[in-house]
Amino acid sequence: MTQHATTDAGRLYGYAASGLAALIFVAFAAMAPGVVGGQPVLADWPWAPSLNISLAFMLDGLSLIFGLLISGIGALIFLYATGYMGDHPRFGRFVLFLFAFMISMLGLVTARDLITLFLFWELTSITSYLLIGFDHDNPRARRNALQAMLITAGGGLALLAGFILMGAAAGGYDLARILAGQGLQGHPLYGPILVLVLLGAFTKSAQFPFHLWLPNAMAAPTPVSAFLHSATMVKAGVYLLARLHPALGGTPAWTVTLIAAGAVTAVLASVLAMRQSDLKQALAYTTLMALGMITMLLAGSHPYALTAAVTFLIVHSLYKASLFMVVGAIDHATGTREVAQLGGLGRAMPVTAVAAFLACASMAGLPPMIGWIGKELIYAGAATMAGAPLVIAAAVAANALVFAVAGVVTLRPFLGAPLRTPHPAHEAPWQMLAGPIILAACGLVAGLLAQPLLGAAIGSTLTGSLMQDRAAGLHLWAGFNAALVLSLLTFTIGVMLYVMRDRFAALVDPVLRRLPSFDNGWDRLLDAFRDLAAWQTRMLQTGRLTSYMLAVFAVTALALGATILHGRPVIAPELPRSAFLWLTVGFTAAGAVLALNTHSRIAAIAGIGTVGIGVAVIFIFAGAPDVATTQLMVETLSAVMFAIAALRLPGLVERRSRQRQLAHGAVAGAVGLCVTVMVLSVTASPLDRTITQYFEENSYALAHGLNIVNVVLVDFRAFDTFGELIVVLLASFGAYAVLKRKRGAGA
Repeated sequence: MTQHATTDAGRLYGYAASGLAALIFVAFAAMAPGVVGGQPVLADWPWAPSLNISLAFMLDGLSLIFGLLISGIGALIFLYATGYMGDHPRFGRFVLFLFAFMISMLGLVTARDLITLFLFWELTSITSYLLIGFDHDNPRARRNALQAMLITAGGGLALLAGFILMGAAAGGYDLARILAGQGLQGHPLYGPILVLVLLGAFTKSAQFPFHLWLPNAMAAPTPVSAFLHSATMVKAGVYLLARLHPALGGTPAWTVTLIAAGAVTAVLASVLAMRQSDLKQALAYTTLMALGMITMLLAGSHPYALTAAVTFLIVHSLYKASLFMVVGAIDHATGTREVAQLGGLGRAMPVTAVAAFLACASMAGLPPMIGWIGKELIYAGAATMAGAPLVIAAAVAANALVFAVAGVVTLRPFLGAPLRTPHPAHEAPWQMLAGPIILAACGLVAGLLAQPLLGAAIGSTLTGSLMQDRAAGLHLWAGFNAALVLSLLTFTIGVMLYVMRDRFAALVDPVLRRLPSFDNGWDRLLDAFRDLAAWQTRMLQTGRLTSYMLAVFAVTALALGATILHGRPVIAPELPRSAFLWLTVGFTAAGAVLALNTHSRIAAIAGIGTVGIGVAVIFIFAGAPDVATTQLMVETLSAVMFAIAALRLPGLVERRSRQRQLAHGAVAGAVGLCVTVMVLSVTASPLDRTITQYFEENSYALAHGLNIVNVVLVDFRAFDTFGELIVVLLASFGAYAVLKRKRGAGA
């Protein structure tokens, strides 16, 4: 009874999340006419005004397309997940993670402030980590989730640095103002900005050589894979490239890097997709192909290339979400995703088969699907780009291989004689069929009515977001041209690859085996990192307090010394004329020498106390009796507490060698000399009394205190003082614990 109630509650979460996603989709659709008409929706709330950072959002053509895809596909994914795993005991948690994933992606694509964009960028990494590792009892899922987060979060750190440099170069983080400017291509910081931004985008969208994490993300449940690969995190990188195209694109560095990374990713992923026997893995590698293709097209600056990139993004989202849900339905019904174990499913799963054939037709680029129009635009756009022969060759090779993969995904499982599967094949429940059928049908309708349905939104994206003067038209029939010839060539090669896939495997497998395994390389990299950390820990964490202090003060002396040598300060010290003051200085120095050379704790405490008393006397000579009183109280209490503690501590067994004593003395002397020189250089110059005057004028007026030092500590820097008190309190607890230890043979 309890289990049944839990299942019903979990399914309710799924339906509620699907409804909320659908409402978000309706809200985006309601705003579409104004956005397409050239009136972007803007929202802005101050976040950190002193840093010129706002929680700002913008809905223009590009973010509208992404918003509709994310929310629309998301609504169907939540419904699908309810049928796929609604009886899972942790389904409520799964829905929460997946909904947070969707909101993070929506925030990313609508963010108008660079820092806001980065915030949601990292949230997608965190939520994807939770989703990929949802089956946390599986070591492979935990490992792959960590791999995805480390790679994407590492790229995110590079992206943050790029955004900070971009804000410095543009005079602010407002993305709308940056894009409306003249671009950053001629700025001295353009090179570092480009490298850092591309690192962030390439890691997020799994471009070579960061492609290894995406196929491993298949450890996530199928609804996550369908959402991740179609409309969410993996599209964040190409979204960023498209968004920043007006500000960073058009340079040789941009063009060459994107073409190289995109072409290698697209072709390599397509070859690897052909070699997969698991349907889910095959689809994962075709996602890499699509991301590489979009990246390659975004290297261009012609309207045809950019229109092709945006159109293919829509094409891929529709067919990939549908196909992942189809594969999930096959696995759910038969208990396997292995191609060799599947056949003749069309009779037992006719609705699933229809969705699969429509989606794969779009994936293969067959008319009258929207995939046909996307492929035609790819070839037309490739012809306008720098290095057109290379780009066209890469596009034809990748598309032909994906055509063959589409045949493997569709023809092998659904046609032919039925094969015996772990579970008898049966049709999936309606919740799992709605998404594939709707999205596959959208691919067909969008192909038949491309220009009326998508033309305005894509045109608004090209003219408003990508700053082009026009967009290419979306036509199911564009006449006899080079793109049509290339499409026919693609179909011919694709059919040959499908028919001769075994011979193709025999040809490429020896080559693939000789290539380095990036996944194994990742494991070796982590092992090397752990070994480095262990070595570094052994070297630095010696357990000796004197070693730590020596390192800290040596670095301090080097930093101060380098600063002094670079600045070459002018000092004009005035030597004191008072004999008593000279006597105090000698008294203080003698205490320091005693503390350095004694082997008795009591004598060391006396030496340190002598130094403190000498400093207090110097404060009195300088006209600061209140500070001198505080110094005397601190030194007295410190000496008493040290003396009490010494009674409970073992005797000093360490005998420092003369060399160690000299080294410690040299470091201490260097720090003292550097600090002295810096103080003398500061006092030799006129002091800026701006801050002093502020406290003099406002200590009583604002804090009602006459003692400026006390007012600064208690009121103007109260949180800092509070933090210091917490540190002292924690240190006291630690000291108390040490002193309360019973001394025994093992102490």
